[in-house]
Amino acid sequence: MEGKRSVLPASLLVLLLLVAASAVVVDARTCQSLSHHFKGRCVLHNNCGYVCRTEGFIGGKCRGFRGRCFCLKPC
Repeated sequence: MEGKRSVLPASLLVLLLLVAASAVVVDARTCQSLSHHFKGRCVLHNNCGYVCRTEGFIGGKCRGFRGRCFCLKPC
């Protein structure tokens, strides 16, 4: 009987540690800004990202119906 009573608190402690360890880490938000140097219609994310990195951003993505290049940076 004594052995069963000590297992319950230990198992609850392990469960609590597992829940705490699986907490979701929230990343910083990413801000977007229209590229000032990208010319033409944006079709490939790689080209947009390259131009945005020359402007000091971390990357870029093509967005919207008009195919514009938006540069990305952490907020």
